[in-house]
Amino acid sequence: MDNTISRIVIVDDNESERKVLRGLLEDSGFEVVAEGANGAQAIEICKETTPDLVIMDVSMPVKDGITAAGEINRLCHTAVILLTACDDDETIKRAVDAGVMGYLAKPVRHEELLASVKLAISRFGEAEHIKKENRDLKNTLQARKIVERAKGLLMEKEGLSEAEAFSRIRKISMDRRQSMAAIAEIIIHALEEKR
Repeated sequence: MDNTISRIVIVDDNESERKVLRGLLEDSGFEVVAEGANGAQAIEICKETTPDLVIMDVSMPVKDGITAAGEINRLCHTAVILLTACDDDETIKRAVDAGVMGYLAKPVRHEELLASVKLAISRFGEAEHIKKENRDLKNTLQARKIVERAKGLLMEKEGLSEAEAFSRIRKISMDRRQSMAAIAEIIIHALEEKR
């Protein structure tokens, strides 16, 4: 983990629990940027503060921690650690399905909290990096398919060789300063209208 100070949000309907967590985290060099008392507040706080991590109780009024964790993962892309007094299989399964990065049983011990915080932030960063790589790969494959289709149409409609068709797409791309995929889409649209 790098040396930047991690920004953390604490959400628990028990104010004394929040104070204890805040003290443990701040004593360890973390910055607690906000606190909340229910899952709905957690979501709003995450939208406003974009923290590195949310530490949240499972059982809370308005919206429980697991439901809030799922929404936070979709809307804010923030790591979440859940705190709970119960660790039944159904609760754990719901937490996993919500994309939670860590799970701690109450009462939280200082050593466990620090290890979980560091691990959750690190794993979340790795997961986000993998998601980005996957998106980039999908975009690259999609662009390649579009260029191949345009190349095939140029070969069919204008009698070009594969190399000539590719060169034409590349030259237009360079001249117009647009991606080859964007030019390929224009070519596909133009040549398919001629059918």
